[in-house]
Amino acid sequence: MTTTGDGDTIATTDTTTETAQPAQAATTNRKQPFPRGFLDTISTGWAERPESTPPERDQAAYAAARRDVVSAAFPGARLVIPAGDAKVRSNDTDYPFRAHSAFAHLTGWAADAEPGAVLVFEPSGDSGHDVTLYFRERADRTTTEFYGDASIGEFWIGPRPSLDGVAADLGVATAHIDEFTAGDDDRVIDTDDDLTRFVSELRLVKDEYEIAQMRLAVEVTARGFDDIVADLPRIIEHPRGERIVEGVFHSRARSDGNAEGYSTIAASGPHACYLHWTRNDGAVVPGDLILIDAGVEVDSLYTADITRTIPVSGTFTPVQRRVYEAVREAADAAFEAAVPGVRFRTVHEAAMKVIAAKVHEWGLLPVTAEEALDADAGGQHRRYMVHGTSHHLGIDVHDCAQARREMYYDGVLEAGMVFTIEPGLYFQIDDLTVPEEFRGIGVRIEDDILMTSDGPVNLSAGIPRTADDVEEWIARAGR
Repeated sequence: MTTTGDGDTIATTDTTTETAQPAQAATTNRKQPFPRGFLDTISTGWAERPESTPPERDQAAYAAARRDVVSAAFPGARLVIPAGDAKVRSNDTDYPFRAHSAFAHLTGWAADAEPGAVLVFEPSGDSGHDVTLYFRERADRTTTEFYGDASIGEFWIGPRPSLDGVAADLGVATAHIDEFTAGDDDRVIDTDDDLTRFVSELRLVKDEYEIAQMRLAVEVTARGFDDIVADLPRIIEHPRGERIVEGVFHSRARSDGNAEGYSTIAASGPHACYLHWTRNDGAVVPGDLILIDAGVEVDSLYTADITRTIPVSGTFTPVQRRVYEAVREAADAAFEAAVPGVRFRTVHEAAMKVIAAKVHEWGLLPVTAEEALDADAGGQHRRYMVHGTSHHLGIDVHDCAQARREMYYDGVLEAGMVFTIEPGLYFQIDDLTVPEEFRGIGVRIEDDILMTSDGPVNLSAGIPRTADDVEEWIARAGR
């Protein structure tokens, strides 16, 4: 007998003998017992597997260098970095597997990583570490796993990697997961604060491979935004046009990348005022704005994070344009402030000065803009932009989140950092503190920024971002 990944038990061949065991009753109505003829013949009649050694992938050398940094930081400690396991979505179906970001960063094993894998740093005599990647190698076709286990059997899920193939591919020693033993004194990612913090801070500055992947993620995301604009007529026609936006972008994310880096926000009309609107079940109505926050995660697991707000009809109304250009002005001020050597929080402060000045100019504040910006008694302007202006970006959409505050918000900008600039203004449909003409308008402009020694580079600048350019973008797509 064997138990499948979804808990069903089925009759199988005893692998210690060539004699098939009698078929037994299934434990659920879903699974039926295998008859004797199947058990007698399933292991025979298969062609030889072609075996080849793949070349080392591009990121292998970079991952090795990262492992060396981790090893030097934890001499004598046994470090355990699990990839994580697949999670059940509904009964016998799982969510798509994505390896833990630290695991992917330190192995180079990304979209193709095996669930249940573990990267182990074993202390060696020279104060360094011997590093081994443990995972479940594909089963021989004579074993019950091949056909009887729906979670890992190749008969069910397709070809799985070999130990030798992965060792060559990633440039790291490999061993079967059955050889891995957990120790009482292991330092394990997500349970050991120091290790978790260190590998998070390690990603604050990206190497050249990571930067190239970020450029690729932005490039594919830009194509996804073009797809949406080109499909606006169909989007408008559907009663749940926000879902069509989501679907159009998903098609690009899956065809040119691994998936979305996070749940797409397709927020039309008043929905744009909800910062994390992901239900995406509303209509997209001419005359409204639609805020689209979306990013493609490429196969290396690096993701873009970009927002554009576009007029559904193709043209901004005067009030919409006023709000939109105020947000763009805030974004431009943040970009100008983002120079090497300044504190990361300076980017947010620069955007907030513009936001406070604008909402004061429009008569929305009970105090002056200067009073609103007071760190202790102010903040009145934050009613209309409650979120921060920037976050680090990379293999996680909010990368380096476990870094210490002094390394993150109070950290100094330096070459190799990648982060967002994303100010916004959101006037809820029932907010009585704003004139009626503002209510239901939500605008965010978000770009992905690479810091270089010469200053910031807007990786997503090619996606139209001024009001005039956005209108031209829509008109060009409709020709």
